[in-house]
Amino acid sequence: MRRWFCSVWRKCPPETQKLLREFERRIGYRFRNPGLLIQALKHRSYLAVSDESRDWANERMEFLGDAVLDLVSSEYFYQKHPEKLEGEMTQMKSILVSGSVLAREARRMDLGKYLLLSDNEAKSGGRNRASILEDAFEALIGAIYLDGGYRPVQKFLVRELLGNSRDIFRDTRLKNYKSMLLEYTQASGIAPPDYMVKEEIGPEHQKKFVVEVQVENGIRGMGEGRTKKIAEQMAAQEAARELELIT
Repeated sequence: MRRWFCSVWRKCPPETQKLLREFERRIGYRFRNPGLLIQALKHRSYLAVSDESRDWANERMEFLGDAVLDLVSSEYFYQKHPEKLEGEMTQMKSILVSGSVLAREARRMDLGKYLLLSDNEAKSGGRNRASILEDAFEALIGAIYLDGGYRPVQKFLVRELLGNSRDIFRDTRLKNYKSMLLEYTQASGIAPPDYMVKEEIGPEHQKKFVVEVQVENGIRGMGEGRTKKIAEQMAAQEAARELELIT
């Protein structure tokens, strides 16, 4: 367990503060309240380690970040593509803010290295799990917004996500992962993927689903999302990576 993480900035040892400042340099934003950054990096599995209530995990911040991302990306496409109709902009935005893209961009900035996870979650591959990375990316958006307001978070998203839209749209790997997994099983002559809801988290108005997918009699992926369909896509993406269908 990397116990140099802490819950309150003023109690962090110098080496921890140095690591978090390193991440700030990586994302190009310096927090006035570093406690917001700490919370954005904190997965719910870590609460058993830090002995905190669930309010201190990054889920509430993720909720805010999702709304901020929707606003910033909508404005971006509205300004950058005056020739596009509403439906076209909606389709473009849906790709850019999809879980697979957010997880990919989180990997690119090495976000998993800085996450606060329990030992078990880290050992099970949590630092590279698409659903955890997606959530942390959105929580980071929320943290920057709370700390600095609209302009800093807009600058961050243009640099780290929206400005890469052309490359992302050209990426042929951004497809329906459930379809990819089904095609794999059909080509291999094995049973189709079996998706199972393992857990439902949170109240009805903010529920999350945890889904596992079984391929060849083994659990190949796990995903989390606000709907069963999203969770299944995230599980299928992880399974596709496990089966080396994608990198």
